[in-house]
Amino acid sequence: MSTDMSPNTKPASLALDRSDERVSHADGIGGMIRAFVSRVRSGDLGMLPVAIGLIVISTVFSILNPIFLAPNNLVNLLFDCATVGIISLGIVCVLILGEIDLSVGSMSGLASAIIGVLWVNSGISLPLAIGAALVTGAAVGALYAMLYNRLGMPSFVATLAGLLALLGLQLYILGPTGSINLPYASPLVRFGQILVMPDWLSHLVALMPGAVIIVTGLVIRARRQAVNLSSQPLSSLIVKASLLTVILQVAVYYLNLGRGVPWMFGLFVALVVILNYALTRTQWGRSMFAVGGNREAARRSGINVRRIYMSAFMLCSTLAALGGTLSASRLASSSQQAGTGDVNLNAIAAAVIGGTSLFGGRGSAYSALLGIIVIQAISNGLTLLNLSSSLRYMITGAVLAIAVIVDSLARRSRVSHGRA
Repeated sequence: MSTDMSPNTKPASLALDRSDERVSHADGIGGMIRAFVSRVRSGDLGMLPVAIGLIVISTVFSILNPIFLAPNNLVNLLFDCATVGIISLGIVCVLILGEIDLSVGSMSGLASAIIGVLWVNSGISLPLAIGAALVTGAAVGALYAMLYNRLGMPSFVATLAGLLALLGLQLYILGPTGSINLPYASPLVRFGQILVMPDWLSHLVALMPGAVIIVTGLVIRARRQAVNLSSQPLSSLIVKASLLTVILQVAVYYLNLGRGVPWMFGLFVALVVILNYALTRTQWGRSMFAVGGNREAARRSGINVRRIYMSAFMLCSTLAALGGTLSASRLASSSQQAGTGDVNLNAIAAAVIGGTSLFGGRGSAYSALLGIIVIQAISNGLTLLNLSSSLRYMITGAVLAIAVIVDSLARRSRVSHGRA
């Protein structure tokens, strides 16, 4: 992450992802399309690579095994997406700063163990057990931030040490049994395995994104016109909202042909929306992108850089603990295997595959959502084909490498076009 200052260095408040501020000066749908093509040519790919990847993955696996696109299989896929997806949401925060947290898998496993020990073995109420797990996650994140802010310890080293320490603590508190079964009839387990939204509610929720686009678009349009600035054409605003609404309604209708939309996935999407709002519409979010773009420039512009690092690492570890809680509910157990294996790989890979830059300063909460769907689609498809897990690791690794290459090339293109 560059910290060099030069006469041409822009203020930190401008070192942001300004995709929301760019408007087309052309009218109508044609202008919207031309603006989109122009952004792609300049290296602002957005979520286009992920969308193309999902289409290719879905096409290939549905040809090899038609069950892949069966409604109930997609419902199971969404259940699986939520646990690691929430962990990946925290990874997005630290990646925006140009940092990394390698201990999210171990943190999720420790949270799972805390819930099992406190709730099942000690008889403490479930809300208090979940609260203890989340507080532990926040404390671990605060420790990482303190090591970085006070001692200058690289996040790679601090979180790698944390990975080992948290794993050891997880094994210690689980004891010699190594596994604690959670009550299958409990609300937590039911939430992670069988609870889905009513059909009418899922359709109602699917209407909300389009409505939000219309309302916020009209507000922004009115504000810009009030000060004689160019604004987004009303026709393009309506097209975007209508297209998104149609896609979501069709998806919900198809999922309702099976079990329906999982409440756990709904929680994941709600957290994505909340974090997206925080990153794009609050001073904290603007400061996050500014620090990730140029830490020294952000500091000189008056941003409390240490506080930003503290909030990002605490949020990352807390979300990892929440992901571990949902993982325990999904598996109906707290065990020594929780948080191990490919949890770290998938959480970090999902954020990068979804479009968050490893170089800092660029990213979106929706990166975690789209990225984890890609990874779980690959895993689910290979499982249906009865292929070994070795292929899943190799294919996921290849997809991650491609995502990083695309990010690097897009970054070069943005630099050459003056949009870095």
